[in-house]
Amino acid sequence: MEFFRIHNDIPFMRHALKFNIISLVTFLLAVFFLFFKGLHLSVEFTGGTLIEVKYQQAAELDKIRDALGKANYTDFAVQNFGSSQDVLIRLPLKGDQNSAQVGDKVMSALAADAPGAALQRVEFVGPQVGKELAENGAMALFLVVVGIVIYLAFRFEWRFSVSAIIANLHDVVIILGFFAFFQWEFSLSVLAAVLAVLGYSVNESVVVFDRVRETFKKVRGLSTPQVLDHAITSTISRTIITHGCTQLMVLSMLIFGGETLYYFALALTIGICFGIYSSVLVASPLVMWLGVSREQFIKPKKEAVEGANEDGAVV
Repeated sequence: MEFFRIHNDIPFMRHALKFNIISLVTFLLAVFFLFFKGLHLSVEFTGGTLIEVKYQQAAELDKIRDALGKANYTDFAVQNFGSSQDVLIRLPLKGDQNSAQVGDKVMSALAADAPGAALQRVEFVGPQVGKELAENGAMALFLVVVGIVIYLAFRFEWRFSVSAIIANLHDVVIILGFFAFFQWEFSLSVLAAVLAVLGYSVNESVVVFDRVRETFKKVRGLSTPQVLDHAITSTISRTIITHGCTQLMVLSMLIFGGETLYYFALALTIGICFGIYSSVLVASPLVMWLGVSREQFIKPKKEAVEGANEDGAVV
């Protein structure tokens, strides 16, 4: 399915070096912020108390935040949970806490400055549980990367595999770099978004590389940069349809999903944008510089034995 078709190939590879320098600088900045600022991990990872309250009418989050601030709580998070009446409060771990006492203190603070709340549940996430979640999340990310490496190794020639892997890791590190630089909360939902971006990004690379391989086999007389330009240009319509539809759904979550889905949708938005960029302007130039050529996809014809017919039988 195509909405339009570009008849003249766009010379992406002519500017490959410039875009890869930009990518390298962005990547190094992301690594720098991750190393020196780190991620602002949520309560699921660091441990703390989760308190869910319900109001009869739409909750005023600013009043709730002011009430907690007056009660000397810091580094807390307040967001809607499911509906505008349901509110989830996250408090960081501080020493030996009793979840019941913390719940009572929070409800007392809300009764004074944000009345009308009914306590639904109080959950305590210990530091050991948070540590296990962080370790399991890192392991999940590692296993996804290993699975993609194995898939690409079987699907493509090694030059394509190496290029796609580098491009995918480029996307993940840049997403994490954004969260480190702006100190956005990194929660389990954001980790799920990062894992989704890995699969989404590799899908875009596979589509482009399939067209590159197909062009090498069917079209003669084109140089490697021309083949890459043709493959990218011929998949632009598909890219716009696929990523445009996905981004519309993600934007609806970003705008209307509330704080619960905000950072999840934000991570997906960054991943989709950089996934397109990396597939076109990171992975494809790397394939070119690694020396891909038409000869690698065309099997040489076997010379006929002298005195044999076309079926190989000696006459």
